[in-house]
Amino acid sequence: MAQPPKKEGPRINREIRVPRVLLIDEHGEKQGIMPVDAAIEAAQEAGLDLVEVSPNSDPPVCKVVDYGKLKYQEQKKKAEARKKQKTVEIKEIKMRPNIDVHDYQVKTRAMQRFFEAGDKVKITLRFRGREMAHQDRGMEIMNRVKEDFAESAKVEFEPKMEGRMMVMVMAPR
Repeated sequence: MAQPPKKEGPRINREIRVPRVLLIDEHGEKQGIMPVDAAIEAAQEAGLDLVEVSPNSDPPVCKVVDYGKLKYQEQKKKAEARKKQKTVEIKEIKMRPNIDVHDYQVKTRAMQRFFEAGDKVKITLRFRGREMAHQDRGMEIMNRVKEDFAESAKVEFEPKMEGRMMVMVMAPR
């Protein structure tokens, strides 16, 4: 025989199956410990619901509130918390070992913007043809990037060769 599905959230009205509860009325004032039936009656007289707010205490604490309104406010709080979350993205900056001074400056300005926005940056140095023989030039550029961003970012993944590319990941401090 299948069991009924478990309900999410607090128990309300007749779902509360304990003999006595500590009642808090709609104004937030303690009414004291009383039988559940009396508490449900008090809630119905006020035109509201009896909601179990602290089921693990002894006796359980129940409050007289509008359950629909309570549920709506909780939903709004969750949505607000989700809105404030920042997902960290990994932005990629591609360079070449023989990069010119101005091109390097443009790339570093973009990286600075990314760090200020709270994103990680993946610096990729691509070697083509005979450039593979001068991997030390690539390491010099990576070290220059490390020095330029020493105070605003930290190296999360040291420069490493992956095929024809040298890769380094930096994260904002």
